[in-house]
Amino acid sequence: MLNGRTLAFVGSGNMAEAMIRGLLERQLLEPEQIIASGPRAVRGKELEERYHVRTTTNNREAVKDANIVILSVKPQILPKVLPELRGHLQPGVLIISIVAGARIRSIMHGLGQGRIVRAMPNTPAQLGKGMTVWTATELVDPERRTQAQAILGALGEELFVDDEVYLDMATALSGTGPAYVFLFMEALIDAGVHLGFSRHVAEKLVLQTIEGALAMAKASKKHPVVLRNMVTSPGGTSAEALYQLEKGGFRTVISKAVWAAFKKSQYLGDLSEKELD
Repeated sequence: MLNGRTLAFVGSGNMAEAMIRGLLERQLLEPEQIIASGPRAVRGKELEERYHVRTTTNNREAVKDANIVILSVKPQILPKVLPELRGHLQPGVLIISIVAGARIRSIMHGLGQGRIVRAMPNTPAQLGKGMTVWTATELVDPERRTQAQAILGALGEELFVDDEVYLDMATALSGTGPAYVFLFMEALIDAGVHLGFSRHVAEKLVLQTIEGALAMAKASKKHPVVLRNMVTSPGGTSAEALYQLEKGGFRTVISKAVWAAFKKSQYLGDLSEKELD
């Protein structure tokens, strides 16, 4: 599906590298089909040596022959990049944006192009274990949607949604989600140290417990409440611990945190639109 296509990454940071690595490992592209641009020649040299792709410090040079352009710059850089690229893209080019907070309307206005996919990956994508939620404009035909799906699938799991509003929701749930998990892990490790374990042992116990619980949840395909009940004996240690979590408003705090992240994502999207307009 990507035969004969040239992909240009505008922005050569960690997420761009994750996509490059995934595309090459899955043999969806050959190195010569990929070019990445970024301001630091040293970074470009690193990518050339690791993946044998082409690199440049000139964004226009990167996109001039590209059939697919992936916007992977930092959000604050995007208002400078879009005017730079406008008028230098191939007719019919597919634009895939993984820029946090940048809405389709703003990208369309900035580039003068309508075939746009907006995606929200999360940080585990750097290991090929990410969760990416994406949407596309009506001008993105089925063939290009299939291409976008394959490219985003190189980061891990992907999910298409038919309304851009779900991208803000995904930002709050899966995009920010690793931060919630890391904080929970940190709290459990600290609790283990408080009990008397060394930090090294507490960390090992927590990491393996979370990995095992996740594997169990995915393998069983049962609702989390069923799995929780399976390990909660009446009057037992789990019941006592869960009582304290509920008493402390555990799930209410989680819900409020996700809602706050959602509202913040909407605010940053509004702010980004003003800057790009």
